[in-house]
Amino acid sequence: MKIRYGEITKDVLLMLAIAGGFAVAATSPFFLINVTRAIVRQKKYDKKYKDFKEKVLAQSLSGLNKNKIIIIKEKEGKFTVELAERGKKVVKEILFDNMQIEKQKIWDKKWRIVIFDIPERKGRQARNAMRWKLQKMGFFQLQKSVWVCPYPCEKEIQLVCEVFKINPFVNIVTAEQIYNDGNLKKYFKLY
Repeated sequence: MKIRYGEITKDVLLMLAIAGGFAVAATSPFFLINVTRAIVRQKKYDKKYKDFKEKVLAQSLSGLNKNKIIIIKEKEGKFTVELAERGKKVVKEILFDNMQIEKQKIWDKKWRIVIFDIPERKGRQARNAMRWKLQKMGFFQLQKSVWVCPYPCEKEIQLVCEVFKINPFVNIVTAEQIYNDGNLKKYFKLY
């Protein structure tokens, strides 16, 4: 079962992944409040969470520690917070779930067409997961198993195929023209 994490918890985990962890000098076991204050001070939270309570983030950190997603250690009055192995997996899931195709400032006038034919033995679940992910990443559904994007997306599609274990059943075509592409240009705001 996949656990759903709130926006703040995701941000904390991603921050830990980028920073590799952080240390806080503290003499109190309630040091999580100090960590919370440091995180809340970031401009992102000042604007995004006006009525945000530090206690909520402290509870989130405590829950992550309890579920062995982060590791909180104390040594000589200094607390360190870092991702546990399970936390690294959670961060990968978050990054995968939030993966988007980077838009080019100037379109190269090429269409990336993702075509897949996943056999029945692989299951309906894999096909539906692929469709869901392509839709979430902003692709346009041209046909049931044909999706289009105007931006380079090969690396992202390769990762999706690896995660869903469907590499042999997916192809990416780069085309300079699609007949009657007015709807596509409108959808991607390429006019």
